[in-house]
Amino acid sequence: MKQIRTRGAASAFALLGATALVAVSVLPARAADTSLDATKAVQQSFTPVPDFSALVEKVTPAVVSVTVKLKTDQTSDDSNGGQSRNGLPPGFPQIPGFPPGFPFGFGMPQQPQAVEAKGSGFIINSNGTIVTNNHVVKGAKTVTVTLSNGDTYPAKIIGTDPKTDLAVLKIDAGKALPYVELGDSKDVKPGQWVVAMGNPFGLGNTVTTGVVSALGRNIGDGPYDRFIQTDAPINEGNSGGPLFNQKGQVIGVNTAILSPSGGSVGIGFSITSDMVKRVVTQLIAHGKVTRGFLGVSAQMVSPQMAQALKLPMANPNADGALIAAVAPNSPASKAGLKPGDVIVAVNGQTVTDPGDLATDIANIDPTHKADISYVRAGQKKDVSVAVEEMPSNPDASFQQGGAGNQQTASQGALGITLAPLTPDLRSQLNLPTDATGAVIVNVKPNSLADEAGLQQGDLLVGVGPTDISSPDEAVAAIKAARKSGAGAVALRIVRQGQALFVGITLSGGNGKDGN
Repeated sequence: MKQIRTRGAASAFALLGATALVAVSVLPARAADTSLDATKAVQQSFTPVPDFSALVEKVTPAVVSVTVKLKTDQTSDDSNGGQSRNGLPPGFPQIPGFPPGFPFGFGMPQQPQAVEAKGSGFIINSNGTIVTNNHVVKGAKTVTVTLSNGDTYPAKIIGTDPKTDLAVLKIDAGKALPYVELGDSKDVKPGQWVVAMGNPFGLGNTVTTGVVSALGRNIGDGPYDRFIQTDAPINEGNSGGPLFNQKGQVIGVNTAILSPSGGSVGIGFSITSDMVKRVVTQLIAHGKVTRGFLGVSAQMVSPQMAQALKLPMANPNADGALIAAVAPNSPASKAGLKPGDVIVAVNGQTVTDPGDLATDIANIDPTHKADISYVRAGQKKDVSVAVEEMPSNPDASFQQGGAGNQQTASQGALGITLAPLTPDLRSQLNLPTDATGAVIVNVKPNSLADEAGLQQGDLLVGVGPTDISSPDEAVAAIKAARKSGAGAVALRIVRQGQALFVGITLSGGNGKDGN
């Protein structure tokens, strides 16, 4: 189970004892009642509480435990238990003519030991196809699946997808197996009851219940994070196990927890079943996942950025994906999309943030086109883009190119000192050879730039949609933005290889500039 640590270290589970107090409403006694009649009266006053026993009984045969064995070299060093380099405790006698430590075993060559890890999974068809997490089987030498009745089978890894942390296994049981159905996670709502099942701490089939706490959670685990959050207890070993709705359909794959101690604190995350369907279908058919590629790097839209880019949005924090960079010769570049454009819809589906954009584009077949709606300079536009197949290393597609730079330095009006991008600075900042722009070499304390988060070493490559290749061009573009009366300016920078916009609210915006 992936753990998002807030503090503290991992710990084993604890067995907790508690006394349950039950309030019982006793009916008024009547003189004619016998003790038997009174007992019946009390029993009749209770209404059984609905439970999930029928659901659990139905789906349990399709929930499996996954055991993974991998090999690792175990070596000792000086810090291992106070042993010396030859494996002997300090001061231990050496017998001449025999291996170190003879006959007690100290210092004997250590053999690779099999390391065993356990997780969970569930069967999705009668042929024995199983869904689990990629991190459960990553690096596996052998994989074994144990059914709820104790039957054990070797499993073959059909395919894995690290980007979504999903994997598909296959077992041959020689007979049809019970399986569960993948439901529609788009119909899931916060507050609905859910049941989590799996193999926590290797204990075997375990059932916990809770509710859907939230939808669309991004925990920074991957580019397509859209997790279901639940308070149903999930622990180590539950990874890959199913999250059921009240119909007994799988609506999520339990994947991660947020925990200060390593155990469940009621914050667990599950991959949506709609994502599972798309990924698993491709893994079964091809052993890998093919995704659409647009060729843009995008970020959230801040209020300052919305103002600077003249975006007609009532709630700029929740609308659109701001293009920070466009990869050369990419589908986006060929379609005319530019940094500063804000994508607001793909194929008619609203894009609320960069995560939506990444998921929507990835789900498009590379042989199809995407109808993209975007905002540029306050005007909404539409374009049809021929989506391509995502390369194995999409980040390598982004390079900053352009003309040379001037050998001058300028003091910007926002409290920044700019310098030309010399070969020495390019090397120090680890920038590609064709990178251009103006390097921020100083940020004045308490200035507008400082308050906006600009840093020394940032490479300024554009002001709004305008590319710049020298300090003088940058200063001129910033002055023009101030004189336009927009009230904010959007600076396009590259920081540690990542392109992003920084919005700066201007003080006054009346065209009075410093240099």
